Amino acid sequence: MKIRLAMAQLNPVVGDVFTNAQRTFEYIEKAEEKKADIVLFPELFITGYPPEDLILKPSFLKANIEALEKIIDFTRGKKTVVVVGFVELKNDIYNSAAVIQNGKLLGTYRKMHLPNYSVFDEKRYFLSGRIPKVLKLKDMNIGITVCEDIWNPGEPISSLVFSGNSQLIINISASPFYKGKRSLRENYLSMKAYEYHCAFAYLNMVGGQDEVIFDGSSFAVNANGDLIARLKSFEEDFEVLDIELEDNLRTNLHEPKLREAKLLKDRDSKVEFIVSDAFHKQEDTVLPRVENAEESSEEELFKALVLGVKDYVKKNGFKKVLIGLSGGMDSSLVACIAKEALGSENVCGVLMPSQYTSNESIEDATKLAENLGIKTYTVPIKNIYYSYLEELKDIFKGLEPNEAEENIQARIRGNILMALSNKFNWLVLTTGNKSEMSVGYATLYGDMAGGFAVIKDVFKTMVYRIGRWYNNYKGKEIIPERVFIKPPTAELKPDQTDQDKLPPYDVLDEILKLYIEEDYGLNEIIEKGFDEETVRKVVKMVNLSEYKRRQAPPGIKVSKRALGKDWRMPITKKMFP
Repeated sequence: MKIRLAMAQLNPVVGDVFTNAQRTFEYIEKAEEKKADIVLFPELFITGYPPEDLILKPSFLKANIEALEKIIDFTRGKKTVVVVGFVELKNDIYNSAAVIQNGKLLGTYRKMHLPNYSVFDEKRYFLSGRIPKVLKLKDMNIGITVCEDIWNPGEPISSLVFSGNSQLIINISASPFYKGKRSLRENYLSMKAYEYHCAFAYLNMVGGQDEVIFDGSSFAVNANGDLIARLKSFEEDFEVLDIELEDNLRTNLHEPKLREAKLLKDRDSKVEFIVSDAFHKQEDTVLPRVENAEESSEEELFKALVLGVKDYVKKNGFKKVLIGLSGGMDSSLVACIAKEALGSENVCGVLMPSQYTSNESIEDATKLAENLGIKTYTVPIKNIYYSYLEELKDIFKGLEPNEAEENIQARIRGNILMALSNKFNWLVLTTGNKSEMSVGYATLYGDMAGGFAVIKDVFKTMVYRIGRWYNNYKGKEIIPERVFIKPPTAELKPDQTDQDKLPPYDVLDEILKLYIEEDYGLNEIIEKGFDEETVRKVVKMVNLSEYKRRQAPPGIKVSKRALGKDWRMPITKKMFP
């Protein structure tokens, strides 16, 4: 007894409901040609995810239903069952999976568990479903779930297995990426499959949507918890595979631990069935494909950042991007990411040297651009800077130079970048990292000026690691070696380095991880052995810089706790550590 499953791991565009719906046609045809019993599309695929407040517009909801009807009409004469995510509108709205076959809507399943944490805000929009649904196909029962449903202990999985006798649980998902998320999903569902003696097929969305990355990485596990299929990460993919469901019975016979659980389960537990009367007859066997996992966290993060840049740029109608090249590690890595995402012909670099810019920085920036094959422009800022000082001399009279003069330089550079952006419709990619954004070591309206913050969620120490990985990956020196070894500096005054104001980055990043990503308090961090004065300084800088982060461009989330929708701290507050 086997089921043939098609998994369509696709990249929708939020709001483009009719194009998203039309994209399903090709893959429905492929599934039908392969005699697949079911083809899966991601959660809320018709609307794209997350559609946010578009859902509050009745016209958008109706368009989403019209798009679903086009899919239903396309399935006429086809035996493959289509499962696709959409917004169901029935007195209220639901995050639902439509079950379609041969020109008919066989039924819908309404997501029962609505996430309301991290980047999720589904309780703002949807009403929770109440009834588990099972698709009856041939002599098999397939439980239907949407994303968060499988992460909840107990329901609806227990009802689908015990009351619905499901041999396979399918899950259509829009699960955002963060470092290590793929292995977490696989390990969790492997355990779940073994616990319930039931196969699982997990179909995840792929693509970038504002700050969020969906990595795909769809997979299937059998009733023993063994990984039997894995799709690609960070790109669209399509796979047809046979899942042998005899494994469920064999596992149950050898380990009958679920018998008592079935007896304890309320026999009146309400499960509804969606019935399909038509099916393909298969005589061959399609073996699953297992893609290799990423080899390192550096590679995984680099691919996520490339996807984030590619989709943000293209989905928002830009063709080219602009980067201020300083000869430092941050701008070097952002340029490498942009080149991989968009091609060297669509990336421009701008060198904006001042009287404090070293020859080494100019040489390193120029060499990087040559290695990447990107075009550069040079706009010196020395004379512009002196004109500022001339106009401000009477107001500044008698005062020693400080951050005001330093930040003027950064703001001149931001002004130049935005002027070029306006003139040529190039999107400015900012180059600030998570370490800097956390403690406010950035100039508002200066180096923070731009449209998209590529490495906003990457700590400085990891920036270096990814840069080193990239050179090794390319098999040659793309980022000049001197960039890795020279002290990081903003070059806004003579002999300046970042460590004039910040602890060493290896210390700073560990403190920030504890404070921001793990929610440790000041004293708890000190108890871990960090210098008390250093911890107090870092925590104070983080707390005082919230107003800057609120005005920063959106950036790509790649950690468990990013400085965006994940981090919702008040600006005005008592400085509680």
